[in-house]
Amino acid sequence: MTRSLIKVLAAATGLLVCGAQANAAPFDALAAKAEIGKVVARDTARLDALYKDLHAHPELAFQEKATAAKMAKQMREAGFEVTEGVGGTGVVAILRNGPGPVVLVRTELDALPVEERTGLPYASHARAIWNGVATPVAHVCGHDIHMATWVGAGRALAALKARWKGTLIFVAQPAEEGVRGAKAMLDDGFIARFGKPDYGFALHVTPAPAGQVSYRAGPISSTSDSLEITFLGRGAHGSAPASSIDPVLMAARFTVDVQSVISREKDPTAFGVVTIGSIEAGTVGNVIPDRSTVRGTIRTQDEAVRTKILAGVTRTAKAVAEMAGAPAPTIALEPGGKMVVNDMDLTERTAAVFRAAFGADAVPFPMVMSGSEDFSEFILAGIPSVYFLIGGLEPEIFAQAMRGERALPINHAPDFAPAPEPTIRVGATAMALAVMSVTQGTLQH
Repeated sequence: MTRSLIKVLAAATGLLVCGAQANAAPFDALAAKAEIGKVVARDTARLDALYKDLHAHPELAFQEKATAAKMAKQMREAGFEVTEGVGGTGVVAILRNGPGPVVLVRTELDALPVEERTGLPYASHARAIWNGVATPVAHVCGHDIHMATWVGAGRALAALKARWKGTLIFVAQPAEEGVRGAKAMLDDGFIARFGKPDYGFALHVTPAPAGQVSYRAGPISSTSDSLEITFLGRGAHGSAPASSIDPVLMAARFTVDVQSVISREKDPTAFGVVTIGSIEAGTVGNVIPDRSTVRGTIRTQDEAVRTKILAGVTRTAKAVAEMAGAPAPTIALEPGGKMVVNDMDLTERTAAVFRAAFGADAVPFPMVMSGSEDFSEFILAGIPSVYFLIGGLEPEIFAQAMRGERALPINHAPDFAPAPEPTIRVGATAMALAVMSVTQGTLQH
């Protein structure tokens, strides 16, 4: 995250979502927050222990068997009817409470192949096989926080059934990091088996001050595509490079040259990112291997820009191989998560609830995020939804970053570790409030 974005986040408290006042909350948000807060407060120790357990024992995409079992157990104990193994390792927990709206609430199960460097007493030391290699695993995106808030919100709503009517469908989704899990659940007959929700909600923790809740109507995240390119060379002794066609050099050249697509072909005012996050080649320093593989991600917010960048990536890879006198590379460009587009009316209503309940800590998010998210699959399936954000950093850490005294820990970095308190409490309360607001009145679309 750039310092300019950090400053925008800090200044966001002065902004408003246009038209939010037009749809006033249909219930007393402050009173509801007080009731929910009491239930969540009673669960604080339990949720903190759950979070730390999840944080210390992360699992990778579609490997989240133990994590899914923990989520299923928590929701059964809260009174939900639970189905496991949806879309692989997904969990669907349903609570029926009379006639009323059907509301989806989603969390994610998976962690990342990253070595944690937080130094926390509950830090992850887990390892798993990733791309055929044993690798460290850590919850450095915040999905452990999301799961704890998901459980907290579910338990609060179950305890306050007298305050709302309808059906809750709490979804614990696998493989969000690979933007495959939501589609896997939908392809496994999610709507046919459990019904089509009237509304959907999801949240994500951000490197903003803990206690803050942010919202944005319309687009809130970017489209993602993955790239995997294998350059085919000719191996040789490290002392005789003239006898080789060096695939390591090709990988390095591509990694640098592909950035010219961003700097020289894309409109400088349009968002677009190509990042190479993995280069694999060779085994020892004195052997030139016969192939190399680069893997990366492409993020865009406009289809024309996306088309231009995908074409540029392909053209650059082929040109690098041709310049080296190598065979044509193997190029795989796979579509990932689509833009998450929040429903305008539902966002305005939810924002009014958040402002009434959280006051100055409820702020609009001022831009479309560069990150991507496959919660979009549920929205594209026809479920009007709101994806909102919660701050997760201790305010002093955020303030130090604002003053330039330290780097800001951001999602996916090895030192990213949200403060459990008040992040979980605020997230659970905000989610329960959002759900309660649509189960106590009607919203026209």
